[in-house]
Amino acid sequence: MESENKLGDYLRARRAMTAPPDVGFPDDPSRRVPGLRRDEVALLAGVSTDYYIRLEQGRERHPSEQVLQAIARALRLDDAAAAHLFRLGLPVLGPSGSSTATVGPELRRLLDGMHDVPAFVVGAAQDILAANAMARELYRGFARYDNLLRMIFLDAFAQEFYGDWEKAARIAVSNLRAASSRFPGDERIERVVGELSVRSPAFATLWARYEVRPRTHEDKHFRHPRVGELHLHFEALAVTSAPGQHLSIYSAEPGSTSGDGLILLRRLAEQSTASAQQSTASSQQSTASAERSITTEEGNPRS
Repeated sequence: MESENKLGDYLRARRAMTAPPDVGFPDDPSRRVPGLRRDEVALLAGVSTDYYIRLEQGRERHPSEQVLQAIARALRLDDAAAAHLFRLGLPVLGPSGSSTATVGPELRRLLDGMHDVPAFVVGAAQDILAANAMARELYRGFARYDNLLRMIFLDAFAQEFYGDWEKAARIAVSNLRAASSRFPGDERIERVVGELSVRSPAFATLWARYEVRPRTHEDKHFRHPRVGELHLHFEALAVTSAPGQHLSIYSAEPGSTSGDGLILLRRLAEQSTASAQQSTASSQQSTASAERSITTEEGNPRS
């Protein structure tokens, strides 16, 4: 469980990840702490060392906007990381409300109509809320297709599937951090974090780094068990009508090896869909036949 001093936890984690040479200090081998010392951050931010120490320790709870801006510059925080710092330091400015887990019928129809690319909807906790046939086929090697973080950290297949598992894991955790920043106190996010922190040391280590970076687009490398190597471009589109939801889409350059791979993936998805429909139809026929048999027996009682 995380402490109540979230601002201090965040500052310590980011300070430890800031390389001294990146901010003008020599990389002294005799340093006893990773990253910057507290007095160095204070110097860069233009505040007293005592004030910064009180801020990290949680004894100073009301930093000004100017102080937070100075600390963000001192720690070389990007926009997403700085926004998280402000949400922690100035919670009155943080957003209210909660994420949405229900996918609307219009969005489901859109997914079903996307036949040429894998597409799926994820929630704030990275639960897979809806997916088209190609997305299900893309991730078919996993035991469960339910939550991207659980799949990455708890399913052994992930090590084979992701061309760079460590990169995928790091990006997934920093994306979850961004979601937790936007939806503080979200119960589903807290449950996912709690479960993975206990069951996956790798997740716990990355979560403690406090990297905050929403995943909007990137290039992905997959090793599909039937299609082979796939180099796909990923785009995450925010669903403005459903807070916390994103429509995730994979695509490939037409005519490329990966583009041909998506064509094969589509054929496999069509086969899987046809097989599932046939199985459902057979099951319905068997059920109907059994019901007719029961009705006939009831209408013709034995003498």
